[in-house]
Amino acid sequence: MTGAVYRRILLKISGEALMGSVSHGIDPEVLEQVAGEVRELIVSGVQVALVIGGGNLFRGEGLAAKGMDRVTGDQMGMLATLMNALAMQDALERLDIPTRVMSALKVNQVCEDYIRRRAIHHLDKQRAVIFAAGTGNPFFTTDSAASLRAIEIGAELLIKATKVDGIYSADPVSEPNATFYRRVSYDQAIREGLGVMDTTAIVLCRDHGMPLRVISIKDPGALLRLIRGEDVGSLVVSGSQS
Repeated sequence: MTGAVYRRILLKISGEALMGSVSHGIDPEVLEQVAGEVRELIVSGVQVALVIGGGNLFRGEGLAAKGMDRVTGDQMGMLATLMNALAMQDALERLDIPTRVMSALKVNQVCEDYIRRRAIHHLDKQRAVIFAAGTGNPFFTTDSAASLRAIEIGAELLIKATKVDGIYSADPVSEPNATFYRRVSYDQAIREGLGVMDTTAIVLCRDHGMPLRVISIKDPGALLRLIRGEDVGSLVVSGSQS
């Protein structure tokens, strides 16, 4: 691959997207597809960080709604993201891509603690870096963690890979006539409740000028085309309307 227009990106993948065709857990085919595309980026010189959700393994808010302490549920969800991060690390290293998992929770026997300067050092060495355990705090989603880490490491673009091909006015699965948005502003996304990311994540991007792109994880090659500069999926930036 040649002609990459970004030097450093952060890729946010939802845990549910990793399920692929299985009902729970990780679809090996999806894992290998994503790892393969990340490998192509890194080999071409793009620095890639990742944040992976944990909803395919555990969703703390579900048990919290049934009476579990919310903090405990969120901590369990953080550990689910670590499991996904380790799976992605294994997939990448089987493709000969040096990879570091950095956790916001201390689990030194399986990965590194998150330290911003060390993360940037790994990226500069062309290693993939996977940020696990969210922000390390309850009540904050992995979307918020992705926005925060993208800003901290100086990423040029935050990419959210989901099960749909961009931003719609409603869920396109249940609402086939939903309007597709090629461009939206941060404020429009918040005002219309477009479900791009949670409000905290979008406000972080808005206040720090972090462009956000939403693409489909089901579209092989979409990530590579985007990095080459093609207009893939939906873009969230300041002052842009659909």
